[in-house]
Amino acid sequence: MSNAPDEGINEADLKVGEPKTKAAGVPGVLHAMEIALKQMGPIRTAETLLRLNQKDGFDCPGCAWPEADKRHLAEFCENGAKAVAEEATRRRVSPEFFAEHSIADLLERDDYWLGQQGRLTHPMLLDDVGAADPERHYRPIEWAEAFALIKSELQAMDSPEQAIFYTSGRTSNEAAFLYQLLVRGLGSNNLPDCSNMCHESSGSALGQTIGIGKGSVSLEDIHEAKLLLIAGQNPGTNHPRMLSALEKAKRNGARIIAINPLPEAGLLRFKNPQNISGVLGDGTEIADEFLQIRIGGDQALFQFLGKLLLEAEAAGREVLDHGFIKQHTTGFADYSAAVADLDLATVLAATGLTEEQIRSLAADLIASDRTIVCWAMGLTQHKHSVATLRDVVNLLLLQGNIGKTGAGVCPVRGHSNVQGDRTMGIFEKMPESFHDALDAEFDFASPRKHGFDTVAAIHAMEQGKARVFMGMGGNFVRAAPDTDRTEAALRRTALTVQVSTKLNRSHLVTGSRALILPTLGRTERDRQSGGDQKVTVEDSMSAVHASHGRLAPASEQLLSEVAIIARLAQTMFQDDDGARLPNTPVADWAALSGDYTRIRKHIAAVVPGFSDYEAKIERPGGFVLPHGPRDGRRFATPSGKAVFTGNELEFPEIPAGRLLLQTLRSHDQYNTTIYGKDDRYRGIYGGRRVLFINEVDLDTLGFAEGDAVDLVSEWTDPKTRVCTERRAEEFRLVAYPTPVGCAAAYYPETNVLVPLESTADVSGTPTSKSVIIRLAARTPVAVG
Repeated sequence: MSNAPDEGINEADLKVGEPKTKAAGVPGVLHAMEIALKQMGPIRTAETLLRLNQKDGFDCPGCAWPEADKRHLAEFCENGAKAVAEEATRRRVSPEFFAEHSIADLLERDDYWLGQQGRLTHPMLLDDVGAADPERHYRPIEWAEAFALIKSELQAMDSPEQAIFYTSGRTSNEAAFLYQLLVRGLGSNNLPDCSNMCHESSGSALGQTIGIGKGSVSLEDIHEAKLLLIAGQNPGTNHPRMLSALEKAKRNGARIIAINPLPEAGLLRFKNPQNISGVLGDGTEIADEFLQIRIGGDQALFQFLGKLLLEAEAAGREVLDHGFIKQHTTGFADYSAAVADLDLATVLAATGLTEEQIRSLAADLIASDRTIVCWAMGLTQHKHSVATLRDVVNLLLLQGNIGKTGAGVCPVRGHSNVQGDRTMGIFEKMPESFHDALDAEFDFASPRKHGFDTVAAIHAMEQGKARVFMGMGGNFVRAAPDTDRTEAALRRTALTVQVSTKLNRSHLVTGSRALILPTLGRTERDRQSGGDQKVTVEDSMSAVHASHGRLAPASEQLLSEVAIIARLAQTMFQDDDGARLPNTPVADWAALSGDYTRIRKHIAAVVPGFSDYEAKIERPGGFVLPHGPRDGRRFATPSGKAVFTGNELEFPEIPAGRLLLQTLRSHDQYNTTIYGKDDRYRGIYGGRRVLFINEVDLDTLGFAEGDAVDLVSEWTDPKTRVCTERRAEEFRLVAYPTPVGCAAAYYPETNVLVPLESTADVSGTPTSKSVIIRLAARTPVAVG
């Protein structure tokens, strides 16, 4: 099998087939192995996949779904195998590659082609020789020179506020902790991260209502639940190992309700390749009911369900947990009053559901004494997302479904350590208690002024208020909203620095100068002066465990993320004679880089729940962090109780002749990384620029399936009432069972349509799931 990279995506090759009604099974195994063998070869494939998610192996660089205590020999999903293949590939992007390809050349390539080229091998510098020069090339640079360059640019700033330090969710706990220490040592809290763009709404809502911005359930709770609501989530593609947990819950008698605008194969039927029924049989039907809700109508649904439970109690049925409400909550009267006058007609219009469907779900809730609500970006990326999630919590509080087995809130995180990064201090507004502990441990005064989140960081660069941008992993250009403005903002900086494993578009959209700092992947051996090192990560359910790679590094020039941060800190915080500069952290950076146990000792002293850190991660499977609501119905709110909230109902209204767009992933994709050209679960092959649209809307708007259109987003600023437009060109229309008035398309191709100013109340998350668009006709093209 050839190891050569595939060519880029040619949209003329697009073919549309029937959507699948089953997920995983033998086809999933075969597709994962096809990609793994092409990228890694047979021996390396076996070496990596058999250690993936094992107790003595390395943590998946993909999603943050937890592992059970008992592990299978093959403890990975299709997309996990793809993620490992991308990182452990034998393909290389060397200095010779950059000598051959100019920036102008690379900018003409698509994201799939860029990612296919392989692992970065050397630190590279893009000199300031004129941004318009078509022959601009990266050239190799020594590590010491690269750190000195970063130092010179940071020292040239008028204020620490002119530097921005972004973090993706792949960074380990150890690297994240050092990174935030470096940034705060420089005098800034400008620590935007990928959470700002995904689950910030979850953290905001949960922090306000139960006092901690994390989910309250364990994997065992999923298995023991009587009722599971899966809202705004597609586990078959985004968290495939979750399907095994749902299958077990079904075997234990759980009822599962899918609440989603699109029918997703993984929530219809799961063919588990690790048991005989998944290989030879029909697999397991996951969802007992599929409620095809209109985009953004979830708050109306959860509010009305709460009203129905209150009405059932008033009619003499024993529905509410009065003991829990009285002892552990506040605000019940206000909440009850807020939903009392909720109008059924408004709810039906907002949700697109029938009264019968909603009352049936209410009956399921009444019959269950152990209910879990799971959600992902379908609930978090709307203007009213935080209010929606507060209403999710309200519904669970009514029946005491927090802090007991088989019940609780379950925000399903995406990237593998996005939750751990936040725990380690990657946040622009950490609480005072964290700063106090950090200052005491490192004998300096950390800055208290809140920093920039992702949207504020883009505004700052756009306005010329930021001079340096550093990205610790990820692909900021493709992850951020309002693509054209994000790219223009980055180009206004003096220096962009990307710590990366693979080539991506963020290496091509740069400041006047740019650095690529290549780093070790999670699959690779991390050998420092103190011997082979391990790192730790925190999954979606607050479990912390160790990860240590075994493969030889892709290049001798690679440094670990920890080593990059430590060497930069040592360069920044010392004068020419090696003396520590005033009011910088007192830390032996070289020792921390050489032995990560020293970092974990500092973490244990600063972050609650990490005492005996080293001993705990020696246990098979690691340890679970404290969680007050889950562990003892303790709520770190001002009242010490969980908070019922009264929330004004909000939902998107779609103007005549327009559609409401949600952005989503294909099945051959993880976040901004595109593994392949297909989305076989939705019947899309060989292309990505498609718009899923209801046949009724095709007819109403005067289009036919296969037509080529431009997508034009329309956003009116609520303050100025000025309407602005953004355009994504040449998409094919694909008839699909979406709710009438609602459409869907893949990101990052449609991120250009998401206005930078359109964000969720409270959390500031871009509203990528509720974009008003119109269709502009192009020349029709027949679908193959």
